[in-house]
Amino acid sequence: MPPIAPSTARHRRKDARPQELLQAALELFVEKGFSATRSDEVAARAGVSKGTLYLYFPSKQELFKAVVRTRLSALIAEGQLLVDHFEGPSAALLHALMQSWWRRVGSTPAGGIFKIIVAEVRNFPELAQFYSDEVVIPAQRLIAATLQRGIERGEFRPVALAQATHTLIAPLLFLALHKHSIGACAVIGPTLDAEALIDTHIDLMLHGLNVTGPLERPNQRRKAMA
Repeated sequence: MPPIAPSTARHRRKDARPQELLQAALELFVEKGFSATRSDEVAARAGVSKGTLYLYFPSKQELFKAVVRTRLSALIAEGQLLVDHFEGPSAALLHALMQSWWRRVGSTPAGGIFKIIVAEVRNFPELAQFYSDEVVIPAQRLIAATLQRGIERGEFRPVALAQATHTLIAPLLFLALHKHSIGACAVIGPTLDAEALIDTHIDLMLHGLNVTGPLERPNQRRKAMA
């Protein structure tokens, strides 16, 4: 095959730069945090000048937003398409959504984004609102739609959607925090099998701990004791 022309190689390199910058930014944000990461460090890791970085992303905040959009928002949009076209049982859909999140986000450097949000976003109100609009609300809407689907099909009993949604999402966030905190250190202790934990959590959500009989709610128990 003839050698690739220099102009063609440069064009391909230029097309790849945004993704290279986003990958470098994600790695540094997770390693050092948002505040401690400098734009020139991102540019250096991506192999470009700081000026080139600003051609694509005019500020560190915009760079972070682009990382979130490509690593989280896009996946949530894919999940919504899955919910809209899924033909199997709702329990299988729930399992697919949660395990896919772990494989494609939680177990990757993108899972560290949540740790950044917890640790630093209070100092950046604009990013807090952006993350809520781009990730929190759409993710909650996605899980709630899955639960509502199961209720309407007679597969799930009626539940408070908001509370059940938070209950399903919370362990995923715990797994992400663990992986990018204690899990990232050489700590001797019990191993954490994330996929097995997710399977167990879904099983508990679907079947509870009761062998038979209706679930006694805490407020019912308190009234009985009064």
